[in-house]
Amino acid sequence: MISCDFWPQLEQEMKTLAAEQQNGVLKVVISRGSGGRGYSTLNSGPATRILSVTAYPAHYDRLRNEGMTLALSPVRLGRNPHLASIKHLNRLEQVLIRSHLEQTNADEALVLDSEGWVTECCAANLFWRKGNVVYTPRLDQAGVNGIMRQFCIRLLAQSSYQLVEVQASLEEALQADEMVICNALMPVMPVRACGDVSFSSATLYEYLAPLCERPN
Repeated sequence: MISCDFWPQLEQEMKTLAAEQQNGVLKVVISRGSGGRGYSTLNSGPATRILSVTAYPAHYDRLRNEGMTLALSPVRLGRNPHLASIKHLNRLEQVLIRSHLEQTNADEALVLDSEGWVTECCAANLFWRKGNVVYTPRLDQAGVNGIMRQFCIRLLAQSSYQLVEVQASLEEALQADEMVICNALMPVMPVRACGDVSFSSATLYEYLAPLCERPN
């Protein structure tokens, strides 16, 4: 584990940078720092902090109104319970997924794991609704348990919806009445199509969006 004894300093650094943007994105990357030879973590130096500020993605407003399109990624995620759910810096799979996505006209990629189970998107988590039941992929073998996914799960637990974490095939997911994706920036987006399958309902999105977008 990386010691976070630098948190008060990091918090001040974040506040200083955030003041530069009225509506922007503050990104924080923390690495263990320099260590021993090979892959050894022994004698690692102080943790490295990298902070950056960029403008909020301008196209998000359009996608929120139009709905996003998903394309099935030919790149699948490896299953590894030791790394599943963690947002770590070893993102080569996502680099490959994004590279293939950029060769399509889709807005995001729907990603399966190596055994063919629906897992997530390239840079977002996934929920789909069938009737009053909301499904989201289990992430105990692959994928990232994003903070907005966690927040949506808490919201759904307090709602009239039934939430189920599942191991689902692509065919099962595409039988949904509705799909939404989420991450910390979006924070929630409606999906209007996944491949040749279109979705017209926005009931779940209309429930989650105002709760996820309100200021804390």
